[in-house]
Amino acid sequence: MEPTTKTSLAIPFSIILGFGLIAVAIYFSGSSKPVTINTDTPAAPVLEKVRNIDETDYVRGNPNAQIVIIEYSDYDCPFCKEFHNTMNRIMDEYGVSGKVAWVYRQAPIAQLHPNAPKISEAALCTGELGGNDAFWSFSDLVFGERGINEPTNMTRLAEYAEMAGVNQTEFNSCLNSGRMKEKVNAQYQEGGRAGVSGTPHSFVLIGSQQAGIEGAQRYEVVKGIIDDLIGQLESSGS
Repeated sequence: MEPTTKTSLAIPFSIILGFGLIAVAIYFSGSSKPVTINTDTPAAPVLEKVRNIDETDYVRGNPNAQIVIIEYSDYDCPFCKEFHNTMNRIMDEYGVSGKVAWVYRQAPIAQLHPNAPKISEAALCTGELGGNDAFWSFSDLVFGERGINEPTNMTRLAEYAEMAGVNQTEFNSCLNSGRMKEKVNAQYQEGGRAGVSGTPHSFVLIGSQQAGIEGAQRYEVVKGIIDDLIGQLESSGS
């Protein structure tokens, strides 16, 4: 499915003074709209708030950062590859200082990318066996080793896990057991209940407040959001 160029930002309420102006800027910025997915979860009249960061998440950066970006993503989605590169640049700039944290959650679109659910399982197996750093190393390898419109080479998953520091035999045992299927599906479904209708779809959280960003926003757009939020937080003394 070829996405359009329009993107949107849905804000359930203002995070802090001036955040609405950021929403307007993003809405008209123009970027790749996420590929549409279907969810088996019945549509609810009111969307749930996205689950806040917890001990089950894989986090790049400071888990206690004031600004948390929670991304729902598909490893075989071309736009997710673009956004993964963007977020790595963002974390290089803001992660070291502890100002921003990035959480990756699974939203594989099996209708378009049949191998995506299995890759998600592989990522969770790598994380379970090797920890947080191994999960992120595996994810970087999956996105980094394929072309923008190429599917992941499934024969290399065990190799990626080993490169991330995980024993291949243990990895294959985990993946073949299918024990991560339920976790992948749970994240997929919770994303749908929070309003995720395509990938990538991210949520910016400050405390209990949140705003959703659709699509593979450009680095300059994401950086602008973060710079503005940091400025507002600092000026408010938070």
